[in-house]
Amino acid sequence: MSDNVQQAPHETAEKDTADWVTGDEPMTGPQRSYLHTLGQEAGREVPDDLTKAEASDLIEDLQQSTGRGT
Repeated sequence: MSDNVQQAPHETAEKDTADWVTGDEPMTGPQRSYLHTLGQEAGREVPDDLTKAEASDLIEDLQQSTGRGT
């Protein structure tokens, strides 16, 4: 057996939300819950009628605002 094993890079293959096939569907329950938690922490209102893609984008924005972003 060889010790020369290549590891996969520690990157997540992220797709632009504009390219999501299901991006125009309503946001999921977990997205809604997390958005409301982040919205409370950031002192911002979160609309209830977001799409999956819009919710994902807003989550990223609010994570940065609250310091929860990576």
